Amino acid sequence: MVILGIDPGYAIVGYGVVRAENGHFQPLEYGAIVTQAGLDFNYRLEIIYDGVASIAAHWKPGAVSVEKLYFQNNKTTAIGVAEARGVILLAVQKAGAKVYEYTPMQIKQAVTGYGKAKKPQVMEMTKRLLGLREMPKPDDTADALAMAVCHGQAAGSELRRAMLERKIRAVRERQG
Repeated sequence: MVILGIDPGYAIVGYGVVRAENGHFQPLEYGAIVTQAGLDFNYRLEIIYDGVASIAAHWKPGAVSVEKLYFQNNKTTAIGVAEARGVILLAVQKAGAKVYEYTPMQIKQAVTGYGKAKKPQVMEMTKRLLGLREMPKPDDTADALAMAVCHGQAAGSELRRAMLERKIRAVRERQG
């Protein structure tokens, strides 16, 4: 399955495209969509939309993993990030991809096995799982790759759960 991880923002949108198969991960593309401060905000949103739409059209991900927004102290920044997140979600929706949202704690848990892991631990584990020599910069790109890995881990566990439930149903049906 091809997974697109996105770290939403309006100055920098990190993205990472990963192939996840049988618990193994292969990075396909990663980087950042950067908008310059001082540009009209609507134009920044257009740049973000066009960039995400282009990536989604090229890779045709089966899933898109996006970090859930959480309350920030700076309301102006939070509103801008929410607006950027809206155009990101619209771009992937129009590309036909299913969106999955994860909290920072869920991402840490899926990548490191510990929901309160520190950022360097998450980055190191992401680097190892993807077989990268070094973690890409900016951090938003690294975070997006961690989000893609998170969904790969979560989707795998959902699949395992579904298979186990089918086996249990089959056994129960045989037992009458």
